[in-house]
Amino acid sequence: MKRPTILDIARAAGVSKGAVSYALNGRPGVSAATRAKILAIAEEMGWVPSSAARALSSDRADAVGLVAARTPELLATEPYFMRVVAGIEETLAGRGTALLLTTVRDEATELDTYRRWWIGRRVDGVLLLDMRTDDPRPALLTELGAPGVVMGAQRGYGGLASTRVDDHDAMLRAVGHLSGLGHRRIARVSGPQRLEHAARRSRYFDEACRSLLGAEQVQVEADYTAHGGLVATRGLLARPNPPTAIIFDNDVMAVAAVSELTSAGVRIPTDLAVLAWDDSPLCELVRPAVTAFEHDVSAEAGAAARLLLARLTTGTAEDVWLGPRQLRVRDSTAPVGVTRSA
Repeated sequence: MKRPTILDIARAAGVSKGAVSYALNGRPGVSAATRAKILAIAEEMGWVPSSAARALSSDRADAVGLVAARTPELLATEPYFMRVVAGIEETLAGRGTALLLTTVRDEATELDTYRRWWIGRRVDGVLLLDMRTDDPRPALLTELGAPGVVMGAQRGYGGLASTRVDDHDAMLRAVGHLSGLGHRRIARVSGPQRLEHAARRSRYFDEACRSLLGAEQVQVEADYTAHGGLVATRGLLARPNPPTAIIFDNDVMAVAAVSELTSAGVRIPTDLAVLAWDDSPLCELVRPAVTAFEHDVSAEAGAAARLLLARLTTGTAEDVWLGPRQLRVRDSTAPVGVTRSA
């Protein structure tokens, strides 16, 4: 069935398109009788304004944008991102605002997407995820005049509000947990160092190891995928003095390592202790279950969405500090040489 247009209503009412526009948008320029006639015909015909028309008339799109630069492999296996999306959508839905979501493979496409969305009035503001060490997105949003909120920021970004996290304290507790169990060779499998949070955690890991162990420990870079984590783990265990404990930068890499190593006869945690930075149901499904930092990803994403909505409503918003991560100790970590029963 063809959706009726303003021209269809104008023809049925015997008036001009301008008169119909005035009546439908509640503007002066038509008599009360004509307005009532036009509205009655519009209702009878089942007319509803398009989202583009609403955006043009009210200067609001009632939508928030999120561009995710992630590979298909990571999207298919990583629980973290889907929990982020769920938290954002739950918050926006309560305010009648939609989430415009797309995934891209490269930075140029990502930046072009923001430009197209803003120029085309597709979104009222955007959420930024996975900030890079030399990130062009804040400057682009400033250039466009587009409101934005940074999710899980490691530092402040002038002109953009952020939800902030303290990874320094969490890293100190991670290394402290393992060193307290007697581990003296602790390695870390990080995410891509181009990401601000991965780079900062690397620095915090070095600081924690110097403080608690007296020397820096080995770190290797991976890509957050199961395959990348396994390649990094194999390299670490092939070293002349392999680690007795590994901290993984996400749950996917940690769980993949536990699964492969136990199948190969490695006793976890007797031969190798494993700790994951992000907790998820994956950490409890594998055996032994993985010690991990627990935090409510959906709630944190919702906080970022509320911050952006506040910015759109009031014109200003202050940074919000997220609560500390809680270390959930499970069977993948134990004192050196101690075997935990399943």
